Amino acid sequence: MYPKISIITPSYNQGNFIEVAIQSVIEQNYPNFEHIILDNCSTDKTLEILQKYDNHLIWKSEPDKGQSDALNKGFSMATGDIVGWLNADDKYLPGCFHKIANCFAEYPESDIAYGDYRWVNEKGDVFQSRREIDFDQFILKYLHVLYIPSTSTFFKRRIFDEGNFLDDSFQYAMDYEFFLRLALKRYKFIHVHSYLADFRWHTENKSVVALKKQINEQEIALLRHDHLLQKVPSSVRSPFREMLKLMARGKRYLLKGMKGYYFNQWQHQAVD
Repeated sequence: MYPKISIITPSYNQGNFIEVAIQSVIEQNYPNFEHIILDNCSTDKTLEILQKYDNHLIWKSEPDKGQSDALNKGFSMATGDIVGWLNADDKYLPGCFHKIANCFAEYPESDIAYGDYRWVNEKGDVFQSRREIDFDQFILKYLHVLYIPSTSTFFKRRIFDEGNFLDDSFQYAMDYEFFLRLALKRYKFIHVHSYLADFRWHTENKSVVALKKQINEQEIALLRHDHLLQKVPSSVRSPFREMLKLMARGKRYLLKGMKGYYFNQWQHQAVD
């Protein structure tokens, strides 16, 4: 028996990419799924594309308060046993759903599963493969970037049944704040050692156009949730935070080195 998988996609003027995302869900050849798209009144060709898939998609085009709000609507609508978050400019790789279903079946105590992923450009060409480490709360907290990619992350339904949703006051680091909050609530993360999805870099990507805002929101979320930093006097908090960042980065490099990841990276790109 196949557990039902719900995929939630927030959308706003991603007509150049969204059909690839839709097709990547269909091409999973997984027998029990739903794909819910929450569109914020796109003015490009997005609606024309969505209408082509009326028999396959559950979709709405209506105003929202941003990406976090759209995702929360979708999480509330989801009827699956497992819920995935796929942005409109990303895509799943073949076999992703079967691997996730098998992972949760093999490790039923796990609540969140995340896999490895690839970076692709606007045309979909792969320019870096990202092999990740197993879950580490210290690294999640203090690393300079979020190392768990939302595009290859899936949640057990109980996460949302128990009232856990994105904080819609965050527009750029909502995934970091959400994962950190779930980790501190002791939900169990598991790493799937397989490439599950492609993350697309392009000129309108939030990580490109709003990197400083994203970093600022990460720091706000960390200070909100981390009791250690809260106890550090504000006069020395910044250098202390930099020390923790370096420690987390060093630990990640060490763990990746022990796995031999750096011997198999792309020829022209370092895996951070």
